[in-house]
Amino acid sequence: MRSRAPAAEEPIARALRKESVSKASQGTVMNANGEQEWQMHIDELRSVVEGPVLRPGDSDFDRRGRLWNTRFDRAPDVIVKCLNPTDVTASVRWAAFRDVPLFIKGGGHSYAGHTVGDGGLLLDLSPMSGMKVRPEERRVSVQAGATWAELDSSTQHYGLATPGPTVSSIGVAGSTLGGGTGWLSRKFGHAVDNLRSVELVTAHGDRITASPEMEPDLFWGLRGAGHNLGVVTSLEFELHEVGPQVLAGQIIYPFDEAERMLTAFAEFMTAAPDEFQCYPFTFRVPPIDAFPAEFHGQPVLDFVVFHTDPTTAETVAPLQSLGTPILDAVGPMDYTAVQQSFDANLPAGQRYYSTAHDLVGLTDAAIADFARFVRTSHGAFTASYFEPHGGAAGRVAANATAMGGRSAAYGLHVLAGWSDASDDAVVMDWARSFGKAMSTHATGGVYLALIGDDEDSRVPTAFSDSTRVAALKRRWDPDNRLHGNHNVPPGQP
Repeated sequence: MRSRAPAAEEPIARALRKESVSKASQGTVMNANGEQEWQMHIDELRSVVEGPVLRPGDSDFDRRGRLWNTRFDRAPDVIVKCLNPTDVTASVRWAAFRDVPLFIKGGGHSYAGHTVGDGGLLLDLSPMSGMKVRPEERRVSVQAGATWAELDSSTQHYGLATPGPTVSSIGVAGSTLGGGTGWLSRKFGHAVDNLRSVELVTAHGDRITASPEMEPDLFWGLRGAGHNLGVVTSLEFELHEVGPQVLAGQIIYPFDEAERMLTAFAEFMTAAPDEFQCYPFTFRVPPIDAFPAEFHGQPVLDFVVFHTDPTTAETVAPLQSLGTPILDAVGPMDYTAVQQSFDANLPAGQRYYSTAHDLVGLTDAAIADFARFVRTSHGAFTASYFEPHGGAAGRVAANATAMGGRSAAYGLHVLAGWSDASDDAVVMDWARSFGKAMSTHATGGVYLALIGDDEDSRVPTAFSDSTRVAALKRRWDPDNRLHGNHNVPPGQP
């Protein structure tokens, strides 16, 4: 059953129906001669939205349109700070009627720089951050502009949580639509596995709800295909008892014996309970007092551990006895603090390049290639890590959601981060070579949000059924208006 927008919104469509303007004359005109006509179009947009409409030169325009990843320098023609779903609906209809490219920004955390485009209309959803927790039903409804920090704070008030990523500054909507892996995935599944319904505006400007009962095919596709199928305005999740305290922390070793330690780690994870998760991270030690000076600038192996039960310190003992740690800080922590612990490692205003793979396993050959590249890493903010899969997320049927990769044993993420544009070639060549070497140990799949901006050909490999996703794209966005993403072109009939 397809549910249309409420009748009260129909004046929006009428307001955008300018009979005196032929379709042939529509479009964004940004030259000097067309400035007056363009301003008329902007005034038209302002008349049908409640939120502020910003143009270059307006206060707050640069901040709203700025990219988190400064390797990309783009600027929209106009920004709408959407205050509610009606603003989204009106903006989408206006962009379609005026043939203006459309981009979507929630948390703004895109490695590939898809959040903002050159020219066009940017829908800034960040003002839409409201949520409603229903603890008796174990449900939370959250608007698409909220971040995970905001969601976690609200649900933890009741001792509840839903699986999400390991960085709290990330937007809820964007990360969920791509899959949403994190600390709780092994216990409760990924974010998409806990999604119960989605409200969205289609590329045609219709407001609808997708769930197992309403538009189930679309609901299947939304759980993994990103913003390809619609502009999501709110999401409803199932909640679980988590916290307020969990067991978490870091066990950091010199990288000298990384191969041996990673082999031991892989064996350890084969018997680990679903409640436990551990990311083996690598980075170069910053010159701060928390680390002995002899390790500054050197790569380290950091076992970042998590357990839903704060009283199970013995669980991590085998990882604490692999050698002599540089730092061993594991203990009870607030769940919200754990969720925010990686935020500082991904600051806005830096240059980033991402590539990733789903791995068959941590074989000796995979570990050897991994360690070889880590020892030659570049970039002050560069990190590489493995994400153990399995548990509850691995027991979900392979084709239950558009998100693929259910059978992979591990995920690998190579995230290069640096500050100086003059280092682009060196850092990115290293990251690409790293990714190419690890591809020999991969399943062929990848996590959608981690695909590099120059890896468009890999997008279909992120899905459990790329043909079905393309068919959904053809139905819901046949003109590919929603292309500011890891794009799925509309499938052929």
